[in-house]
Amino acid sequence: MKLPRDLSGEELVKALCRDWGYRRVDQEGSHITLQTEQPGHHRTAVPAHKSLRVGTLNAILRAVARHKGVTKEDVLKSVR
Repeated sequence: MKLPRDLSGEELVKALCRDWGYRRVDQEGSHITLQTEQPGHHRTAVPAHKSLRVGTLNAILRAVARHKGVTKEDVLKSVR
């Protein structure tokens, strides 16, 4: 599945909070820290940039998918 090249950090944060049980816990500069306790503790940082770089987006999706026990494509579907 091809990753979107125009996805903003804010859009990703909203999707992860809405669909995957994450919540905003902090922001330092342009990086938003998200945290979840489902199914265990996990934190990730999302750059609040206009468009995320493909490698950065891929790394965040992979980390969320690994923690939730789903595929990267499942996480990406909820973002679109």
